[in-house]
Amino acid sequence: MTHIVAKPANAAEPAPEYLWPDGAQSAVFPAFDVDSESVWLGADPENQRRLVTTSYGGYEARVGIPKILEVLRRHEVRATFFITGWSIEAHPTTCETILNDGHEIAHHGYLHLRPDTADQATLEEEMDRGLEVMKRVLGVTPVGYRAPWGETSPENMELLKSRSIRYSSSFRDDIRPYRHLLASGPGPVEIPVNLSFDDWTYGLTHRTSPRPMFPRQHVLDIWKEEFDQTHEWGGVTTMVMHPQVTGRPMRINIMDQFLSHVRATGNTWIATGAEICSHYESCEAKSG
Repeated sequence: MTHIVAKPANAAEPAPEYLWPDGAQSAVFPAFDVDSESVWLGADPENQRRLVTTSYGGYEARVGIPKILEVLRRHEVRATFFITGWSIEAHPTTCETILNDGHEIAHHGYLHLRPDTADQATLEEEMDRGLEVMKRVLGVTPVGYRAPWGETSPENMELLKSRSIRYSSSFRDDIRPYRHLLASGPGPVEIPVNLSFDDWTYGLTHRTSPRPMFPRQHVLDIWKEEFDQTHEWGGVTTMVMHPQVTGRPMRINIMDQFLSHVRATGNTWIATGAEICSHYESCEAKSG
């Protein structure tokens, strides 16, 4: 029998209850994972020959992202786009449009490979190749990171720290930001994710693994109720939206109507990951 030490997997202290800016009761972190074709290629290199399969991801640059940007402009919302390095190289003009609209560009690996299954050399290549592409193509040095496939490892967390990544948005264990405690000491700030806001769960069905899709009102009700309770608790509503899902005709209305609900609720700080991280760091410095 494998011996597993009985201790919490996450050594970080509970999240401190820092006040949000300007007296806001809660925060909303609108964030998109721009995987494009890389999510399918990283899952199986043989998908290079499966053009219909990769076309799911190709929808992002052709339709999904432009439509999402229209909605964000209308609501005057600045979001964070976690983009794979491969996507930036394959769709530079689309990624430049995201940047030119004032949104944050953050790291999402290079080929969307799972960090928990990779050796150290692969981890470093995924990290450093993504950083190089962002700097070369977009002139961006990212401060945030979201783990591909929603999974990470102790080695990858140390790598984030060594590459001066200031925040992660991957863990599912809190409703407020906190700072990681790694084997080497303090690590990045975590802006935890609420799985209820992962649109992939509700809206993507694939012809080789078909599953029912959730109707608009069901998803919208879930999002509203999760936000309402998080708002009451004073937490952060962190979203995980994918342009190849939320950018589809019916599903974009879910995001549109949800943002209207947030605006109507009021007393909510809608912010990028970099803004939330900077606020946390400022509060941390004052309390320390």
